Amino acid sequence: MLSALARAKTFPATAARGPAPIATGIGIDVPRAALTELIGGDSSGRTGVMLALLRQVTGQGEFCALVDVQDTFDPVTAAAAEIELSRLLWVRCGGNVDHALKAADLLVRAGGFGLVVLDVSGASAATMRRIPVASWFRLRHGAEHSGAALVVTGERIEAGSCAKLQLGVRRKEVLWSAKLLRGIRSVAELTKWGGREGVCFDSRSR
Repeated sequence: MLSALARAKTFPATAARGPAPIATGIGIDVPRAALTELIGGDSSGRTGVMLALLRQVTGQGEFCALVDVQDTFDPVTAAAAEIELSRLLWVRCGGNVDHALKAADLLVRAGGFGLVVLDVSGASAATMRRIPVASWFRLRHGAEHSGAALVVTGERIEAGSCAKLQLGVRRKEVLWSAKLLRGIRSVAELTKWGGREGVCFDSRSR
């Protein structure tokens, strides 16, 4: 799903001790026992990075949970991306952000999951603004306690200072072969660290 094209920039280490971070396949790793935000618009490559994380974790024998606010996850695409669906718990929330937050909190504290993804893509900005900061702190503390990597993915920064890492993904160009869409070339940037230089990668997902 993802192929790294450039790794000229060396990014700060995300975890000096404890379990090894999770590789995204694009030269930027996601820390364990922490909250990470994965931010990008439609057709940015955001979902491709999320699928790469799920593939990495399930492929090494761990269990993952995906809390899906808008029920947009596609198991067929996930299977094609070599994600082991037998090791993935998919929680469909039917657009209810409150239910999604409660489910993510329970799962990240439960233990037994190497990765918990809270996908708030498609939730309105007004709805997300109503989430108290205390909810994000609680999710962060849950990840720190259980050791799971908690990834919140969506179009905008939501967790703010509660996130240890903020990974922004944006579309650079659309790749065509004759009249066929071959994929999207995207740029991933560690916005939390203040630098805007990024890593280019190709993605066949949105």
